[in-house]
Amino acid sequence: MNATSHRYQVSIEADATVPIIRITRDFDATPAQLMRAHTDPELFARWVGPNGMDTKILDWDATTGGRWRYVAGRDGEEYGFHGSFHEVGESHIVQTFTFDGQPDSVALETLRFEDLADGRTRLHAQSLVDSFEGRDQWLASGMETGVNEGYAKLDALVTQIR
Repeated sequence: MNATSHRYQVSIEADATVPIIRITRDFDATPAQLMRAHTDPELFARWVGPNGMDTKILDWDATTGGRWRYVAGRDGEEYGFHGSFHEVGESHIVQTFTFDGQPDSVALETLRFEDLADGRTRLHAQSLVDSFEGRDQWLASGMETGVNEGYAKLDALVTQIR
């Protein structure tokens, strides 16, 4: 890992009144670099998820009204995910997120890239799920490991994005 991989900590919070998970993380990158890492399928596949997972993009149209689908695999097991890009703006993404293993549980995700100046950006992400039980299942699923390891890979990747 590079020297900056643990420079910033991820904050993962469960809202007490609404079934929302909020994630906040700073990066040594511009909003444009982070936006590209989230919308370019080749780049996205390189950083998303926990270490050791191989991500294959099956469908990707990162435009307002577009859709996405990918499969993450490890040790012969595959996990599919899909959703729609509701809005892709200059510094934000609104999308749905569905795990194929729970097709009735669709999350509405909002990602906002806050410019902190000096080449730093704060990512604000929130996932609204259908119930507190569903939210708590997400939190117990190993999500924190996937988020931390994925963002560490993203730290290294953004240094290559111009």
